[in-house]
Formats: sequence, C-alpha cells, structure tokens
Amino acid sequence: MPVAMKLSDELVEDAKLYAAAEHRSVPRQIEYWARIGKAVIDNPDMPLRLIQDVMLSREEVNAGQTVPYEMG
Repeated sequence: MPVAMKLSDELVEDAKLYAAAEHRSVPRQIEYWARIGKAVIDNPDMPLRLIQDVMLSREEVNAGQTVPYEMG
C-alpha cells in the first residue's frame, strides 16, 4: 500500500546516487535501505554482508534461479 511521507532532501539526494548505481528507482532504493536496516536491527549479531547475501538468496529462490544440491 503506497504511503506518502516527507523525506529530507539529503536522504533523497543520497538515494538518487545509489539508485542510479544499482539500477533502482529512488523509492525502491529507500525501501531497500529500510529492509536492510530492519534486518540489521532484528539480527544484531549478524554481519551486514551476511544479511545482504541471505536477502539475495531468498530472491534467487523466489525467481526460480536455484539448483538443488545433491550429495555424493
């Protein structure tokens, strides 16, 4: 559900740079930062890189881009 909110000009300008570099829209970049921030708060003992890798892995599974691992 879309929600209108006021954001600082500084945050939006920072998001523009990262959004362009990562091929996201500015709202999607801010949404990504919010998800990362929430994950860090929810998992204070996990390194940021591990959290990012877990998030990426979940998206790969959702997109059907995984291959089952077979032992042996």
